[in-house]
Amino acid sequence: MNIKDLYKGKKIKLSDKYLRLKFSLYIFSLFIFLYIFCSLYKIKDLDYGIVEKLKIVFINRTFYIVVILGILIVGLIFYLIYRYREDYYISLEHREILANLILSYKMYDEIKSKDIFGNNSVKKVNVLKVYYKMKGDLIEVYIRLKAGRDLRQILNLENDLEVLLFGGLLEKENLRNYVKYTFLYDTINSRIGINDCICENGKLKLMDNIYWEYDSLPHMLISGGTGSGKSYFILSLVKVLLDNGSKLYICDPKRSDLADLADVMPDVYSTKDDIISCIEKFYNDMLARADEIKALPNYKTGEKYSYYGLNAKFLIFDEYVAFMMMLGRESTKVMNYLSQIAMLGRQLGHFVILACQRPDAQYLSGGIRDQFNFRVALGRNSNLGYGMMFGETDKYFFQKRIKGRGYVDKGDSVISEFYTPLIPEGYDFLEEIGNAYKKHNVSSAIDKECKSEEAA
Repeated sequence: MNIKDLYKGKKIKLSDKYLRLKFSLYIFSLFIFLYIFCSLYKIKDLDYGIVEKLKIVFINRTFYIVVILGILIVGLIFYLIYRYREDYYISLEHREILANLILSYKMYDEIKSKDIFGNNSVKKVNVLKVYYKMKGDLIEVYIRLKAGRDLRQILNLENDLEVLLFGGLLEKENLRNYVKYTFLYDTINSRIGINDCICENGKLKLMDNIYWEYDSLPHMLISGGTGSGKSYFILSLVKVLLDNGSKLYICDPKRSDLADLADVMPDVYSTKDDIISCIEKFYNDMLARADEIKALPNYKTGEKYSYYGLNAKFLIFDEYVAFMMMLGRESTKVMNYLSQIAMLGRQLGHFVILACQRPDAQYLSGGIRDQFNFRVALGRNSNLGYGMMFGETDKYFFQKRIKGRGYVDKGDSVISEFYTPLIPEGYDFLEEIGNAYKKHNVSSAIDKECKSEEAA
């Protein structure tokens, strides 16, 4: 193990509740000490006693000016730290918060004793070990697990820490003797533009520290009402997946933004019969690929589609629940196809992205819902809506009036704040998606032609 990995950060002490004050007093004391030293050195040859010399040093106008200057300098230093080393200032603030958390939750033992004057006093001992580390925008908090402590409380501090540290939980890890919480500070700072979204090696970058690893955690479920930014998010996914050379099948029963993509790329469906045929075609294509892979001379049990140089295929279905409600009896057939794709698609490179305003349990029963590892809830949702997306959770959900903001579960049962990729002003999705489709399909056609000429 790397030595750096062993370093858990600064140990939190109870006295850290006054950390910034102590820091200020330390700087101020150095300034005053320097003044006293220089003043005493200046009058060292005078034939006065120590008391008279101290009166000369402290009882004069210069001393009061120095005190005022010291206070101003401390304020200036704090301003410069906040302005140019904000991360350090934030770390001081966070360590104060953690010290107060230890005190408020009484994560220590108390021993009654008597002080030097014979009065009763309480001494705090065996303080719970808590460590804090900040690396860029990532905050790591290690809390010691110890017999006799309230383990349930220690293992469920993520909600309180998210609020107090102003960060979104990224990971919760149970280490030997410790629980480690990793937070992303001020999550909106990790929002990226659509041109920074990259899809490669079976994962798609959506924020600086958030990836959809579809090769290992397949299928995406998106919920969001009007004005949540859901449509732009889906269009962003289409653009980035096409840039990676993926084959897309798009279904838009409401004939809105996604249906317009029919002008620049094939396999875009919006009528009832066409959508059902598309899903059936996608399902049959998955089964055909399974037979194709097994017939390859380099077939190897357990290897997935990318091992054989095959591209991923995505079925992107907007307003899924609304479509299923419209179908009636035929919805059972569609659900059966989707259930099979969700269960078998990962190894064969067939993935599903379902979007709806609210994931109604009637059309997303537990069996199929559990196959959707990456889940995004955009915009304003009720507790019931969040429960439908993420299951039972004690997570604190906050609402912010920011388009494209929501919450995500990346497939690790950790719910984090999420922001969809930023779209530049004047960005033309139809043009960009059309160019992305032409780029990869023209190059693929040229490659096939070259291979056929070589074979001839």
